[in-house]
Amino acid sequence: MEQESQTVRELSALYEVSQAVASTLDLQEIVERILTALAERLGMQRGTLALLDPETGELAIEVAQGLTEAERRRGRYKVGEGVMGRVLETGEPMIIPNIGAEPLFLNRTRSRGDIRKAQISFLCVPVKLGSETVGVLSADRLFDDRVDFEEDLRLLTIVAGIVGQAVGMRERIRRDKATLADENAELRRALHETYRLENMVGTSSAMLAVYEQVHLVARSRATVLLTGESGTGKELVAKAIHYNSDRAAGPFVRLSCASLPETLLESELFGHEKGAFTGAVGRKEGRFELADGGSIFLDEVGEIPLGLQVKLLRVLQEREFERLGGKVTLKVDVRVIAATNRNLAREVRDGRFREDLYYRLNVVPIHLPPLRERREDIALLAYHFLRRFCAENQKPIRGFNREVLAVLTRYGWPGNVRELENAVERMVVMARGDAIEPADLPPELAGAPSVAHGGVAEELEGAVARLAQGLFESPPPEGVFRAVVDRVEGVLVREALQRVDGVRLQAASLLGINRNTLHAKLGKA
Repeated sequence: MEQESQTVRELSALYEVSQAVASTLDLQEIVERILTALAERLGMQRGTLALLDPETGELAIEVAQGLTEAERRRGRYKVGEGVMGRVLETGEPMIIPNIGAEPLFLNRTRSRGDIRKAQISFLCVPVKLGSETVGVLSADRLFDDRVDFEEDLRLLTIVAGIVGQAVGMRERIRRDKATLADENAELRRALHETYRLENMVGTSSAMLAVYEQVHLVARSRATVLLTGESGTGKELVAKAIHYNSDRAAGPFVRLSCASLPETLLESELFGHEKGAFTGAVGRKEGRFELADGGSIFLDEVGEIPLGLQVKLLRVLQEREFERLGGKVTLKVDVRVIAATNRNLAREVRDGRFREDLYYRLNVVPIHLPPLRERREDIALLAYHFLRRFCAENQKPIRGFNREVLAVLTRYGWPGNVRELENAVERMVVMARGDAIEPADLPPELAGAPSVAHGGVAEELEGAVARLAQGLFESPPPEGVFRAVVDRVEGVLVREALQRVDGVRLQAASLLGINRNTLHAKLGKA
């Protein structure tokens, strides 16, 4: 009957051991549950798992049952030292019937009092990974003539085999994490290289002004508002700001605020708790949480509904928020970069955008000029895209026919850089020879009127001619040329300032001149 009871206890202990292994991947938690099961089911007290530290070459107790933290830290052994060091060295189990009579038992933890008076037996078995011994599993037993130590040793060896699998799993996870960390670091280095300012394409004065602003703002914490038409590269500039900042090692999280219902947009921004709305079957982290320690890029920020703008304003002011349906206030360290193709100042005047939010977003405004205002960059961009798409499609195209380049330069590009990129990809795919010829042009480019001739250009020439004729009849003191140039410059400056609601830095960028030049021209007006 006693034998049957012992068998039941052993089976119960092994069941709990298997449950511990199946419940988690955390080695400490697994071993703590195993040692507790051995103590409660089989009376094996002060169980310990000691593992070899590859850096020090010593055996150190990593998990213990019934030991204080100080006692656990004292449990360190050189290979071959004491019972545990000997088991590690030989890879063979050992039974010490009476620890008080065994010189090999060093009692390093000093957890058993005076071992000379104690009636304690000690069981120690190797923990192996394949054929290599990486640690030892041990436990105390009260000395009793009726105890079958061989049976206990057999059971402890089985448990040590299970623990060895858990140790192996931890090592694999450790290696995988190290590999992922290395890959992540390499990816971040590659991203930093990709989004260096030196890699951005464009040498026009308008783009040089953008580069200067990005360089100045990148290492600050300031919120940045990128403005410009669709397709001008606002996301590219946002990434350049992030990857040239002190936050480059943190996450860059993007969210387009357009075409999302208010509840869904709020959930995307701030996350939600289980049951917050129909379909919210679990907790979800929002983009602000995911961007903690890095940057969040809010594209088309002008599309955010008025009701949600209040919550966004709070995040910008306080750096805190609650998930949708939640009560816990979360704090984040996030740099906000927003973008819009709308005139937000006009949206404020029309009551569609909060004035306080506009000023919070518009700390550092950067205006991206449309492609038609930086024509000198068109050929550079076209060749940049040509090289990329030739590599992707394995086509040895050496360049563009001169007539094709002329068409590309004259075209208005209403879709800006994005449209140019798509057009070059199409031409590369459809090209018949080793150069892009007029026959390879997309129909919308081949038949489109240029903005450099006819229409607007003729109207402009006519206006200048009429102005000059009047001045020639009664020449001003400064001369006709200077008078015409000053008047045209004045019109351009006023128009640019009107377009950007009086923000001089944006007006200078729009005109393709530096701030000092703009200030000088305003002084003359």
